[in-house]
Amino acid sequence: MSFLFTFVFGSVCLAQQSGKFRPGQLWPDDNGVHINAHGGGMLLYEGTYYWFGEHKVAGEIGNTAQVGVHCYSSKDLYNWVDRGIALAVSDEGDIQKGCILERPKVIYNARTKKFVMWFHLELKGKGYSSARAGIAVADEVTGPYRFIRSTRATPGQYPVNVSDSACTADQLFIRDLAGGQMVRDQQLFVDDDGKAYHIFASEENQTLHIAELTDDYLDYTGKYVRAFEGRYMEAPAIFKKDGLYYFMGSGCTGWAPNAARSAVAPSIWGPWTELGNPCVGRDAEKTFFSQSTYILPVPGEKDKFIYMGDRWTPSNPIDGRYIWLPIRFEGRKFKIEWVDEWGLDDF
Repeated sequence: MSFLFTFVFGSVCLAQQSGKFRPGQLWPDDNGVHINAHGGGMLLYEGTYYWFGEHKVAGEIGNTAQVGVHCYSSKDLYNWVDRGIALAVSDEGDIQKGCILERPKVIYNARTKKFVMWFHLELKGKGYSSARAGIAVADEVTGPYRFIRSTRATPGQYPVNVSDSACTADQLFIRDLAGGQMVRDQQLFVDDDGKAYHIFASEENQTLHIAELTDDYLDYTGKYVRAFEGRYMEAPAIFKKDGLYYFMGSGCTGWAPNAARSAVAPSIWGPWTELGNPCVGRDAEKTFFSQSTYILPVPGEKDKFIYMGDRWTPSNPIDGRYIWLPIRFEGRKFKIEWVDEWGLDDF
């Protein structure tokens, strides 16, 4: 298989090595094989980028976890080295082969010197009813990561932005209060002070939750807010610029693309003000047939950010393509426009 990809996609490989991104095209790694890191996130550690994502296989079975979380490394964001499977599925337990393991994100804890991975987990054979967060940890950035546990979010805790007197029995977060809140599409964010936050679709995808993590990044402190109540958002991504917090996400239309959404807030806790669809131009109403997975700040560049999205192909997940595009700002709003080919010097 590696030889086939090297032969057929050699021209694409050269295109990436020339220092240009080509959104939606095949993106070979150092072995000439299309990068297999879907729904992924990025970690910059000691001058090297590490890209973690879902390892997919061919056919519809590929939308369940058959292998685990793949890791790649790069010095320039164009050329990627296959670093293998960072977290492997098991023969039994919560992350057994055939479970649903989505949107893995890794952050580094400078205090504990550990690399911490969170992901959305659905137990095998349960469809999307489990709605759990999975947590794993490693001593080395590329792993192997050791699965610790899975959990619902913030069990027994009320959101800080909802008064007890305003709660009603029919609210979904009240329904899930004792056992913990649902966790689906998810994201991690580490602020300038080292505090980490877990952002995830909850309450049957109706509302996003933003929850503070403990100092070791392995659990919840119990402090969280409900955001975008009743807006049915998923695919959350958060970044920070000039002291403001920016959000990007999508509506809930399954594998089908929809118009992206954006918002801004003075604090991670809100209040969040929606800014509309940040995408402009042709196919903007479909987010260029992609869905957000991560917003990557370009180190050393105060105002440079990269939109990372996935173009899903559920009938053959291994063929899913990556849509990376530059983010530009107009006042307090950001915009994303399609570019067939671009590089970091083109901002």
